[in-house]
Amino acid sequence: MKALEILLWVLIFIVFYAYVGYGIVLFSLVKLKRILGLSKPYAENQDYEPEVTLFVTAFNEEDFVEMKVRNSRELNYPPEKLKFVWVTDGSDDDTEKMLREYGDIKVYHKDERNGKIAAMNRGFKFVETPIVMFSDANTLLGKESVQIIVDLFRNPKVGCVSGEKRIFKKEADAAAGAGEGLYWKYESTLKKWDSELYSVVGAAGELFAVRTELFHEVEKDTLLDDFIISLRIAMQGYTIQYNPEAYAIETASANVKEELKRKIRISAGGIQSIVRLRGLLNIFKYGVLSFQYISHRVLRWSLAPISLLLLIPLNLWIAINSGGPIATDFYSILFWLQILFYAAALLGWFLENRKIKVKLLFVPYYFFIMNLSVFLGFSRYIKGQQSVKWERAKRGE
Repeated sequence: MKALEILLWVLIFIVFYAYVGYGIVLFSLVKLKRILGLSKPYAENQDYEPEVTLFVTAFNEEDFVEMKVRNSRELNYPPEKLKFVWVTDGSDDDTEKMLREYGDIKVYHKDERNGKIAAMNRGFKFVETPIVMFSDANTLLGKESVQIIVDLFRNPKVGCVSGEKRIFKKEADAAAGAGEGLYWKYESTLKKWDSELYSVVGAAGELFAVRTELFHEVEKDTLLDDFIISLRIAMQGYTIQYNPEAYAIETASANVKEELKRKIRISAGGIQSIVRLRGLLNIFKYGVLSFQYISHRVLRWSLAPISLLLLIPLNLWIAINSGGPIATDFYSILFWLQILFYAAALLGWFLENRKIKVKLLFVPYYFFIMNLSVFLGFSRYIKGQQSVKWERAKRGE
């Protein structure tokens, strides 16, 4: 029994650390760094204003072309220094035709559909500026985003800069929208602290930029191109920085079913990334970067979901052998708290399917969906069933 109790506490620690504890440790380290006066912003190269390419990959994005082009032209950066490159991959709607009507946009179309990463690899050969900024066709960028990102590149140690993903707020958010929004607020805070401590561990595909010279083609079957590209740059000795004032905003997934589809793809990509970036697990070689990577990413895509799965049966066994599951000892109470949490998630699913919004249930529901997607994503990855082609989740209106 003693060994099982120790195992239970180890599992609890893994879950707590992965989702809450790392944030506490990270904040403490950042606070210490500030006290020691080591968190000073880079103050050199004030006149740094290079040419930038706004790079967009697209598949059947005719509904967003006009909106995206208008938004891109309104960005606050010298027009003569901002170039636009669109790579369309297998689009069979009017995406290419609409884009070619704009004289200031370079369009590289290919009828064959090979997926986003193939389009990125193909189109990157046409980039001629020292900085390239990636953005999705269905997102709107904050007006100052380019300038804010470029300012961070004044530091020659910065190889990649990530912007923030934001979700349009509505009064009657679905569980997907509210849960996704809360999750990204928390993630944004962790990224700010990660950046201040040393480096962000992975860029957001909705908006990130890299030094052109540091980009290398990524394997064609890569699922999380933004994650792999940014961390491979970090493994070269550069840092990934982050400023939430540079942002891309989009609508939330239309419903939790669509959000689950997106999360499964991300989770499959997460497992793939752990395998391909396995060298980054060597904390003796990569130091702080490895610590951040393992704490912020690897645990959430591996040990934390497994720990959650094992906690209930292990907790139940211990409770039965220490007075029964209806006793009032600690282990019995802990067991019923777990049951209550998952019951809340189940109720959230039930009400969501009936279009009934109860915000109190959004967090357990979304948390459950996040971890369920890890198991489903792992299954897809092992079976090789996750396609690299666009599998867009439907967004809310």
